[in-house]
Amino acid sequence: MATPLLPNSRMEADGSAVVRVLSYNVRSLRDDTDALARVISACAPDLVLLQEAPRFFRWRKKLTRLAAASGQVLLTGGATAAGPAILCSLRATVERTEDVLLPLTPGLHRRGFATAVVRFGDVRLGVLSCHLSLRQDERRQQGALLLDRLAGLGVAHTVAGGDLNERPDGPTFRELSGALQDCRVAAPWGGEFTSTSADPHQRIDAIFADRGVEVLGCGVPLDQPGVTRADLVAATDHLPVLAALRIPPA
Repeated sequence: MATPLLPNSRMEADGSAVVRVLSYNVRSLRDDTDALARVISACAPDLVLLQEAPRFFRWRKKLTRLAAASGQVLLTGGATAAGPAILCSLRATVERTEDVLLPLTPGLHRRGFATAVVRFGDVRLGVLSCHLSLRQDERRQQGALLLDRLAGLGVAHTVAGGDLNERPDGPTFRELSGALQDCRVAAPWGGEFTSTSADPHQRIDAIFADRGVEVLGCGVPLDQPGVTRADLVAATDHLPVLAALRIPPA
């Protein structure tokens, strides 16, 4: 049986918005950026939550080029968030953005959040992209900070996505899925495992939404028209997660 297509982005008669969100670890654009742009374009997202965006020489120019090649614009993040970034389509109206650097543990990589509040018609949505620590104790602290940051955005509906560096049975993943909806569990669609792209055997990337959001489908876009296995493997070492969400109006 063929995998059903995710709903396209649209405004509903009741004022709600169907929004497509893509979360993707892009390994600092060290791989095939043409393949990466083709994958993003084929998924037709309204929001792209990136991890491991470029952080050093000409990082903003590289991100801007990727955004343009994939039908998006650079919203926020990159070096200023220590790696996470957010792209968006022209369908989104941006209210505000903020890049957040998290407490640094000596000897470990600096982490951060890219955050924004955007509107689709009368719908307001808080957005966060994250890449959590490889070390469990620091990762748990960052998970708690993520929930605090979402609450601090001051909007009724929020979505967060990223590379958690942890499987669903891990303590941080469980904490997040206890406070929010794990979109893949709420409405499974497409593939499950996200790492590695060449040998997917574990789910360490995820999209979460508050419980007032209706999840229409979420998973790895293996059967999305225009997305090929060759491009997924060539683009980066993670597979993307794509979700379609119905967001109620304010």
